Amino acid sequence: MNIPRVVSQTEWQTGLEGLHVKEKQATRARDALAAERRRLPMVEIDKKYAFEGAHGKVSLLDLFDGRRQLLLYHFMFAPDVGGWPAAGCVGCSMFVDQVGHLAHLHARDTSFVLVSQAPFAQIEPYRKRMGWTIPWFSSAGSTFNVDFDVTTDKGETFGLSVFLRDGDRIFRTYFTTERGVEALGSVWTFLDLTPFGRQEEWEDSPDGYPRSAPYVWWRRHDEYEA
Repeated sequence: MNIPRVVSQTEWQTGLEGLHVKEKQATRARDALAAERRRLPMVEIDKKYAFEGAHGKVSLLDLFDGRRQLLLYHFMFAPDVGGWPAAGCVGCSMFVDQVGHLAHLHARDTSFVLVSQAPFAQIEPYRKRMGWTIPWFSSAGSTFNVDFDVTTDKGETFGLSVFLRDGDRIFRTYFTTERGVEALGSVWTFLDLTPFGRQEEWEDSPDGYPRSAPYVWWRRHDEYEA
């Protein structure tokens, strides 16, 4: 196994400072993207949807829980997803493990929920197994997943939708999927700071660094020892 070369403290500090300059540039580029995102036009959602949660049937408006903004994660839990019928998608599960305490979002008038195609009777046992407290709702029996392009003729996929509420009017302001969602997770961010990174084959790493195919090492958090 190869490892990074060993240098003096002075040479290491020089390299680190050069990297920090590039990191600052990337940070400012992300700030510029966020500013552009805040100016993105939005589309009104006037179709009525019914979800089932811990307290029965609710509407899309109810998912805001009185707040003005809503982050909605489309969690893959459906017949064509690995783990069915007892467990949800391993990648979605890994993402939800990384969501922090919702009080911090609530302080900025923003709610966060999960929505899946699975019936609520299957969602609730899995939520308890994972130890999550994030509100989770079933869209079973509705066209919600199809209308929001996370259930297609190719199967189920995942994503994050963002909504804004103005009174009883609801608007969709943003959507991202694939690595756009990955960027929100702290596990990948932390691993990117380490010498070996995510240790996946697609990464640009020196020869001899440990690596495997992407995704194959992911597990639900109670499955790693097994």
